[in-house]
Amino acid sequence: MIQPALDHDFIPAALYNKAFSEKADEAFYIALERDRGLVYRYDAKIIRGDFEHSCFYIERLIKTILWSVGGFRLTLCGDEKIGRYIADCYKPGGLRQFDSAFMSKVYERQFETILTSKENLPERKDNPAPVGRHLDGCRIGFDAGGSDMKVSAVTDGKVIFSQEIVWHPKRNDNPDYHYAQITQALQTAAAKLPRVDAVGVSSAGVYVNNRAMAASLFIKIPPEAFDARIKDIYINAAKTLGDIPVTVANDGDVAALSGAMYSGKNGVLGVAMGTSEAGGYVDGNGNVTGWLNELAFVPADYNTGAAVDEWSGDFGCGVKYFSQDAVIRLAPRAGIALSEKLSPAEKLKEVQTLAEANQGKARLIFETIGVYLGYAVAHYADFYDINYLQLLGRVTSGVGGDLLLREANAVLQAEFPALAQKITLYMPDEYERRVGQSIAAASLPQTKAR
Repeated sequence: MIQPALDHDFIPAALYNKAFSEKADEAFYIALERDRGLVYRYDAKIIRGDFEHSCFYIERLIKTILWSVGGFRLTLCGDEKIGRYIADCYKPGGLRQFDSAFMSKVYERQFETILTSKENLPERKDNPAPVGRHLDGCRIGFDAGGSDMKVSAVTDGKVIFSQEIVWHPKRNDNPDYHYAQITQALQTAAAKLPRVDAVGVSSAGVYVNNRAMAASLFIKIPPEAFDARIKDIYINAAKTLGDIPVTVANDGDVAALSGAMYSGKNGVLGVAMGTSEAGGYVDGNGNVTGWLNELAFVPADYNTGAAVDEWSGDFGCGVKYFSQDAVIRLAPRAGIALSEKLSPAEKLKEVQTLAEANQGKARLIFETIGVYLGYAVAHYADFYDINYLQLLGRVTSGVGGDLLLREANAVLQAEFPALAQKITLYMPDEYERRVGQSIAAASLPQTKAR
């Protein structure tokens, strides 16, 4: 194993799973149902007679599937004691009550766990669908992140106006703030166009039928106000421009779509390292799968003493390894003191400035994240068919991005040579970052016939 320079206690999910699977000898089946009767199946194995390690392995595996794919009905078949343990984890008050409550909210169905026989286990059912790539007419592309929003006016696939606007969605508990910021940005772009034919929105969070079901952007909004004012916020903001088509998609999916459109290639997993970790996927046929791709909650480190995500209360999740939180968390280990007066984005910038100045301690932070990433890619590849892994986000800017890319490739080449041959890791150039994602977001809706 290649040890991260600043984290010698790191236990990569990919290596743990590989070692466990080599000893496993008893079948354990997992099925997860989501909307429209779609089902994901994973046929695993446990170690007969080793309840403790088998429970840990299956719990971490289900956690990964749940946040990669999404779903409200978990069906298990295998060792009954392990099945009951998992069911207890997802009950109210259980170890994973955050996860089950989150999924209940997203799918508007009570999360449930069912133990059954193999004969009654649901079969896999997928429904990948094409998305975006509509470039005709006058469009607005809007991208809402945790620290800034970007809005672009696009005419027949060409960006004629683009603006980046600082905002603070995670600090505000008044929906009026969010609505005003979004509508003002859309209207600014609309003023640059002769007309607006469609609005495409790329936003952090989970979106179903263009509705915000869960999003850290709106974390301060009380539940009642979220349901009344936030769920349809993008639909209502677009209505201020007229009766035009609007499509809202997770920002990770739009990033992956951008990579696929720009490169002309498919099988793209997008990973954005910014305020959090966002994921998105375009399959080998250029379609989206309808999966959640919430990689921020997917376990990366199986060390039970690893950093805990404040939101979910779980340890070792991607948000603490592939976002500005990772840089801030690792800074003290590198001997770098960051003022508490600085915002998280400002702390990241300070470390990046040190790395650009060839400060060795700061560079170790990005090298450590790169090692994390190499092992995470191997973990993701157990669930996604990846040809290209596109890295985005503030954490990948400048020399830090070059360092983490170098270390991730080194891990793949040393530990997973077959994957190193198959998967190309890359960071988009400035044009694709700034313009490509705007075009991809704007391309989401299909315009009405004129």
